[in-house]
Amino acid sequence: MDEFMNEAFTEARTAQSIGEVPVGCVFVYKNQIIARGGNYVNATKNATRHAEFVCIDQTLKYCSENCLSRQNVFPEISVFVTVEPCIMCASALCNLGVKEVVYGCANDRFGGKTILNVTEILKCDIPFKGGYRAEEAMDLLKEFYKGVNPAAPEPKIKKS
Repeated sequence: MDEFMNEAFTEARTAQSIGEVPVGCVFVYKNQIIARGGNYVNATKNATRHAEFVCIDQTLKYCSENCLSRQNVFPEISVFVTVEPCIMCASALCNLGVKEVVYGCANDRFGGKTILNVTEILKCDIPFKGGYRAEEAMDLLKEFYKGVNPAAPEPKIKKS
């Protein structure tokens, strides 16, 4: 498990180095990484370019190139991601029927387990296991948010 989470952290640091929220992810199939990615929301100006969706696209390509059925591959995939998948990503992973999701720190703003328990709502029995190297993942996020996100909208000042 350490090897795969190390790779997810490498992807998170790569994302951070180009001004993205530092979230990294790898998809493991038959004990091999078949997809890897970080967030590319700012670079692409596309809100769906979360690390998990980047890996989903790569997995679909892997299936096509290797003449494999995605219906057979996704249920064998273990997802390793540095931050708890958001509601959108958790829903996609549930609908694809991955084997398991292992994540670092909780996502207490948009988490697909913490904020809205997607597995309960969608009635999927995929285990979401959190807290693996959580402090390290949170430190990356804190470091990023100390800086300025160039793609963030201007904050709106609340009037009292």
